[in-house]
Amino acid sequence: MPAKPVSKTVARPASTQSSAGKLSAFVTDLATIRARARKHIEDGAITDSYRADREAVIKLLNEALATEIVCVLRYKRHYFMASGLMADAIKAEFLEHANEEQAHADRIAERIVQLGGAPDFNPDVLSKRAHAEYVEGTDLRDMVKEDLVAERIAIDSYRQIIDYIGDQDTTTKRLMEDILAQEEEHADELADLLNGWTGG
Repeated sequence: MPAKPVSKTVARPASTQSSAGKLSAFVTDLATIRARARKHIEDGAITDSYRADREAVIKLLNEALATEIVCVLRYKRHYFMASGLMADAIKAEFLEHANEEQAHADRIAERIVQLGGAPDFNPDVLSKRAHAEYVEGTDLRDMVKEDLVAERIAIDSYRQIIDYIGDQDTTTKRLMEDILAQEEEHADELADLLNGWTGG
């Protein structure tokens, strides 16, 4: 008995049809996107699809900027003031962290400008706006401890900023996630220094 011929017609999944509909809607919406892009060109990177409270985001970013600058200043002081048995190795760590915090500050300032704001570098209010404190430390171990405390403050406050922004401003969220990841690295390195302390 000959084998029954197999039909070559494959049923099209329902999801493919809905995907095609979505693609068609996107192509149609592209004309709207193009029209909106021409409408408010003075707004630069901020388009009508930006959903976050821009003023609130700029305020939070200026607080993060102040936090980073205060951290740079504290790390720099610790770098120059470090002395003792472990000073050379720890000085290098302080300087590296200071440079990375400065890079964070620069990225945050750039984002504030992209959002149509002004980065606030006013030295009279920096420490008031910063989340972390400027604590000098009495000796090398105390400096490491104070830097670790400051990193832990930044980690918690930056996580709250990320949660607040959510998906309303994905660019700022990604920026703060990148910075948070590096702050966590700093905290981990400083915790290792404290845990393995052998001198003062």
